[in-house]
Amino acid sequence: MASGAGDHSQAAMNVLREKVLTLDTVNPCVRRVEYAVRGPIVLRALELEAELRQGVKKPFTEVIRANVGDAQAMGQKPITFLRQVLALCIHPDLLNSPDFPEDAKRRAERILQACGGHSLGAYSISSGIQLIREDVAQYIERRDGGIPADPNNIFLSTGATDAIMTVLELLVTGEGRTRTGVLIPIPQYPLYSAALAELNAVQVDYYLDEERAWAVDVAELRRALRQARDHCRPRALCVINPGNPTGHVQTRECIEDMIRFAFEERLFLLADEVYQDNVYAEGSQFHSFKKVLMEMGPPYAAQQELASFHSISKGYMGECGFRGGYVEVVNMDAMVKQQLLKLRSVRLCPTMPGQVLLDMVVSPPAPSDPSFTQFQAERRAVLAELAAKAKLTEQVFNQAPGIRCNPVQGAMYSFPRVQLPPRAVRRAQELGLAPDMFFCQRLLEETGICVVPGSGFGQREGTYHFRMTILPPMEKLRPLLEKLKQFHARFTHEFS
Repeated sequence: MASGAGDHSQAAMNVLREKVLTLDTVNPCVRRVEYAVRGPIVLRALELEAELRQGVKKPFTEVIRANVGDAQAMGQKPITFLRQVLALCIHPDLLNSPDFPEDAKRRAERILQACGGHSLGAYSISSGIQLIREDVAQYIERRDGGIPADPNNIFLSTGATDAIMTVLELLVTGEGRTRTGVLIPIPQYPLYSAALAELNAVQVDYYLDEERAWAVDVAELRRALRQARDHCRPRALCVINPGNPTGHVQTRECIEDMIRFAFEERLFLLADEVYQDNVYAEGSQFHSFKKVLMEMGPPYAAQQELASFHSISKGYMGECGFRGGYVEVVNMDAMVKQQLLKLRSVRLCPTMPGQVLLDMVVSPPAPSDPSFTQFQAERRAVLAELAAKAKLTEQVFNQAPGIRCNPVQGAMYSFPRVQLPPRAVRRAQELGLAPDMFFCQRLLEETGICVVPGSGFGQREGTYHFRMTILPPMEKLRPLLEKLKQFHARFTHEFS
């Protein structure tokens, strides 16, 4: 009897049962998340790289991944001073080495003194090392012409993405028609659409004006807001300046218009300013939202809520793998700030190496320091080369029939508009693809060039774009641009 019951129990254990977690039972918000920058076309690029390593013959010898703003993967050299201080902090025995300059040693010792147990392996407080937050505040004051910054309003983060997600978590609430809506620029960096999908918030699109170098039009903001209020409760306005994927730099006038609009419509402002060091075009200038807001005076300066974000991933640094950044909050309710700190506490603390590198970015060598000359030379060389590549990209694309590229005023990308023949559009639809995805897939298979279709960032109906980083070294960028131009001509001829 007991044996029979045992056999029955064992048989039941051996029966395959449905998994607790399946695609049908996974969080539906997660299923809605899309991130084009690392989407299917990039997965295919990885497959092609593997095939090339296996000796499979292709019409190209390498895959050029111009899809992502990863400067060092594209060959950009790290800034020496940043890495010296980081190395000293990670391995303090090197402080006795004659191979490191004295100012780098002083900086490392200063940071280690502020770490638990004088070790980079210890947790910091959840908002980040106090010393570094003070340095960030001083950096912001210098950047903004002396406008004060309070270290208690600064929260360090694991890259800007981490801080953006935290602020969005604070904002998102409600159900049905009371769900939070967030206005985001189109084209946008897909972090925003992905984050809003994950948080079950409503994405409210406002279109940048391509004919005016991707400027913001307040009439378009009002249209987007008016339509959104029929089905959600808009609570925030996001801006990316300098722009990703568009490479534009907003004028001060545009920024003032956005601040007035946000104030009038009671919208929290999120300013993604991670490319603030990347401004190339003559006549373009970075204006921080914080500076403009404060200079506008009352009632804006004292009341408009703002969160602005910066990172070590872009600029001249390109240290995206170390994941360092910060958010500064302005005019945030004191009790809400406590909730922000609580959310940061759940994440324990930002990465310690990222905090060290951020400190070097916001407080670089002074003119009297031994490392100053080399630091300045390396920084200027990186930014000068990026400026030259931005100009070259714009020029080559605008020489090609059927391709039009706005000036790459800043950031690390061009976002050219491409004309696609009606037959190519129909063929893409037959394949169940967005037309610019079809174009980019063919480009990858025939040339090895990996770019991201504009449909992954959003674009006006009937227009087609792709985003391409300007980061490849000049000796690769020139032939890449020519190949892309030639491919577009062949593609157009094939489907004409």
